[in-house]
Amino acid sequence: MIDLELLNKEQREAVLHTKGPLLLLAGAGSGKTRVLMYRIAYLIETCEVNPWNILAITFTNKAAGEMRERVDKIVGEGSENIWVSTFHSLCVRILRRHIDKLGYENQFTIYDADDQKTVIKGICGKLSIDTQIYKEKDLLREISHAKEKYQSPKEYQRLVKGDFRREVIANVYQEYQKELKKNNALDFDDLLYLTVELFQNYPEVLLYYQDRFRYIMVDEYQDTNTVQFRLIGILAKKYRNLCVVGDDDQSIYRFRGANVGNILNFEEEFPDTKVIKLEQNYRSTQHILDAANAVIQNNKGRKEKALWTENGQGEPLTFLCFQDASQEAAYLAKEILAKVEKGKARYQDFAVLYRTNAQSRVFEEKFLLSNVPYKMIGGVNFYARKEVKDILAYLKVIDNGRDDLAVHRIINVPKRSIGAVSVGKVQAYANSQEIGFYQALEEASMVPGIGKVLTKIQAFVHLIEEFRAALSKRKIYELIEDILEKSGYAQELEEEGNEEAQARMENIQELIHKAMIYEHTAKEPSLSGFLEEVALVADIDSLDESDNRVLLLTLHNAKGLEFPYVYLTGMEDGVFPSFLSILAEHSREEIEEERRLCYVGMTRAMKALTMTAVHTRLMHGKNQRLVVSRFVQEVPRELFREKTMPSSVQRTTKSDNSTTYQKAREAFRAKTFEPKQFKVTKAEALEYQTGDRVSHIKFGIGTVLDITEGGKDYEVKVDFDKAGIKKMFASFAKLKKVESL
Repeated sequence: MIDLELLNKEQREAVLHTKGPLLLLAGAGSGKTRVLMYRIAYLIETCEVNPWNILAITFTNKAAGEMRERVDKIVGEGSENIWVSTFHSLCVRILRRHIDKLGYENQFTIYDADDQKTVIKGICGKLSIDTQIYKEKDLLREISHAKEKYQSPKEYQRLVKGDFRREVIANVYQEYQKELKKNNALDFDDLLYLTVELFQNYPEVLLYYQDRFRYIMVDEYQDTNTVQFRLIGILAKKYRNLCVVGDDDQSIYRFRGANVGNILNFEEEFPDTKVIKLEQNYRSTQHILDAANAVIQNNKGRKEKALWTENGQGEPLTFLCFQDASQEAAYLAKEILAKVEKGKARYQDFAVLYRTNAQSRVFEEKFLLSNVPYKMIGGVNFYARKEVKDILAYLKVIDNGRDDLAVHRIINVPKRSIGAVSVGKVQAYANSQEIGFYQALEEASMVPGIGKVLTKIQAFVHLIEEFRAALSKRKIYELIEDILEKSGYAQELEEEGNEEAQARMENIQELIHKAMIYEHTAKEPSLSGFLEEVALVADIDSLDESDNRVLLLTLHNAKGLEFPYVYLTGMEDGVFPSFLSILAEHSREEIEEERRLCYVGMTRAMKALTMTAVHTRLMHGKNQRLVVSRFVQEVPRELFREKTMPSSVQRTTKSDNSTTYQKAREAFRAKTFEPKQFKVTKAEALEYQTGDRVSHIKFGIGTVLDITEGGKDYEVKVDFDKAGIKKMFASFAKLKKVESL
């Protein structure tokens, strides 16, 4: 039996409101998840609502898993019938049952970002589009925005008529959707878009899910985009028992299509909405909350609220300033190390937050030199690694024979003497017959001029069909082991016999382990289900809370997390907020988005918050003189430690202004820590340039992708044939140019 006395007044009020729309404005650390759990339990225990009729939606797999666990504990028997899901997982479950109505097969594949780029690249080639003018990432971003707004290719084409550039994008969008459908594949935006399309075009399907989900709860509602808003609106329309939980002050995903207006205007969409504010914070000290409140109050487009706590005043905030990013990182490494060695904290108690991933490099460098263990969120995702994608491609082909992209990836992996010319002939045959690439492989004997390669192709098709036949008798991890052995993939890695090959094999073993866990935890394990779970996982979902390492991550990735000690770094105008925001056409809206991001960062801190800035920072290949961020200036002086208070400063966005340095000196009066510098001798002249082939003593032969000139050395980015992409300092790498034969 649940005890409502464990909740505060506002939390109880939210639990007891069970009929009609409810807007729960839940500030950071206000116990919103707890409220949702109690609300679900109250609906079942007191209101006698069937668990089958309850749907709870959140944004990340990690949050959904935690919610699932807590629901099971509080509700007990019958909790398994409650749908606890992310938006994407919810849509996948619905589409697996009904997508055939939209002309797809139920065993569809979900494409990741790399897959999408490959498709776009092919389309640009087909349409003779110059990718220097129309960059692939820009095309994909525009297509994604169209889907987020629920604009079909035809609708988008109508809207952009007369705009030559966007008309080109419209053609790409149309071809992109055709290609995905041909491959029986969906991207992440399609999962939402097609579910809404299904509901709008098939009322009987919509009615089934409206009757199924009579009580709907949505967490992080401030992060919803237009198509998510439409999806929830359609589902809740019949019974209107919709509870949305969010905080407009934490709306930070505008670049992904999130529309803060969805929460700000919720009462207009549902006029009889009950609004409850959760302002009591259970995470941070009052000093931290007063600082965060002071910053966010500078935003105009928000609902008024102010966080408070019974946790006590706590420590004042600390502001530190340094000559450059190297000093900033070195100091943080030294301070964290000192606190851990004194037994005051563990490494995992610390988080270093920054605006962009580019800022992480210097922290990684200094932490390595100081032997501070760390984990960076936002690097190469495990599932994006070549060997993992190779094995997943095999599984996709076994599961969905129409996925041409996956077939192309593995047709000659490991090498089986099926070259590009032969693949081109098969593809030409597929195009002429209007069939898929795999079907063309099955009919390879009909391909003109295929010659001796026919036996190799037939062997590959036989191998795939053998795996498919064994699928019903083999567990997924056993199937992966079969693929490794029978395809020759494992043997190829063994023959390489180097550390890199060993590391790749270890990654595959980790994938096998993941498959084992899935087999033991899934209600009805299936290959489609496993591929779906893998496709929907995010980098932050894999965060192991028992891992004793300092966390390095962007402010966006920090959303939903909390740490005893938080370092908010790079607090300079031009970095945070960025120059792009400051100089934008709609500058106020852009800076308000950045201020919300700052608020999110500040409210991650439980015990202590430190803000850091630098006088000069390397930006776009030049050392820029910067002034302290306006967000630091918005914190009342009395909330900082007296000796570290930032002085007021006259701001400028012109980095070359002759008086900027003097202004910066006034802003950064705190004494800077000057650690012993790590000496680097700059390679005076490089014998290679971008595009050249080079050799490395460990990684072998590769191609130079990029050379960046820094203050102390050149940073060289190389794509090694066997080791993949590596970044290194030229003076250390000692790369040798390899003359072309």
